[in-house]
Amino acid sequence: MTMWRFLPAAVIFYLSLFTNSELLLHANVDTFIVFRSAVPIFVAIGESVFLHRPWPSLKTWASLGTIFAGSVLYVATDYQFTFAAYMWAVAYLVSMTIDFVYIKHVVTTIELNTWGLVLYNNIEALLLFPLELLIMGELKKIQHEITDESDWHSFPVVLPVALSCLFGLAISFFGFSCRRAISATGFTVLGIVNKLLTVMINLVIWDKHSTWVGTVGLLICMLGGVMYQQSTSKPKAAIQETTQEDEEQLKLLEMQVNSETNISDTEINKSREGN
Repeated sequence: MTMWRFLPAAVIFYLSLFTNSELLLHANVDTFIVFRSAVPIFVAIGESVFLHRPWPSLKTWASLGTIFAGSVLYVATDYQFTFAAYMWAVAYLVSMTIDFVYIKHVVTTIELNTWGLVLYNNIEALLLFPLELLIMGELKKIQHEITDESDWHSFPVVLPVALSCLFGLAISFFGFSCRRAISATGFTVLGIVNKLLTVMINLVIWDKHSTWVGTVGLLICMLGGVMYQQSTSKPKAAIQETTQEDEEQLKLLEMQVNSETNISDTEINKSREGN
C-alpha cells in the first residue's frame, strides 16, 4: 500500500523539520546554515553507498571540501558555542542526510506524480504533530498562549501563518520536482547556494550573527556550492560527442536490421523456388 511505503519518508521528513526548528531555537542562523552546508558531503557518500550511484569526481569532492572548510572556519569563530546547540546541529545533520538520500529513493521507486508526493508527505507528517505536542510539552504552551492572547485569531496573526502555509506548499512541490530531476547531492547543494541572501538579511536585521571571519567562512561555503555546479556540468564537447556516438549506434542498428531483413527475404525466396 502506498501510504505505508511512504510512511518512513514522512517520519524522516518530520524529524528533519523538528531538528531544524530546535537548532534554530538554540543557535543563530549562521550556525544553521553552516551545518546545512556540511550535509552534501554525507549525502554524496550515502547516495553512492545506498543508491549505487557513481562516486563523485575529484572536482566534486574538492567543491564539497570547500564547503566543509568554510564550515570549519565558521565554527572556529562562533562566539555563541553551546553544547546543546551543537548537539541539535549533529542531530539535524544526521536527519537531513537520511532525508535527502531516502526521499531520493522514494521518488524514483514509488509511482506517484509530484502532487501525490506532496500530499502523502505533508499529510502523513501532519499526523505525527500530536506526538510532538505531547512529548515536548508544546500543548501546554499552546493552551497558555490561547488563554493569554485574545487576538491569536486576528488578521495580523492569521495572515503570516497562511502565507507560511502557502510558501511551504510551493517549496514542497518544487522541491519534489527537483528531487526527480537531479541527484540527492545536487539537490542538497542547491539548497545551500540559495542561503546567501539569508545570510545578508541576517547580517543587516538581526544582532545574532557571526564575526566577519565567520562570515568569510560562510562565503567560502557558497563558493563551494558554485564549484559543485561547475564540476557536475557536462561540457558541450562531451555532449556533442555523446550525440554523435548515439547517432552512429543508431545507424549501425539500422544497417544490421536491414541486412537481417534482406537475408530473411532471400531465404524465403529460395524456399519458394525450391517448392
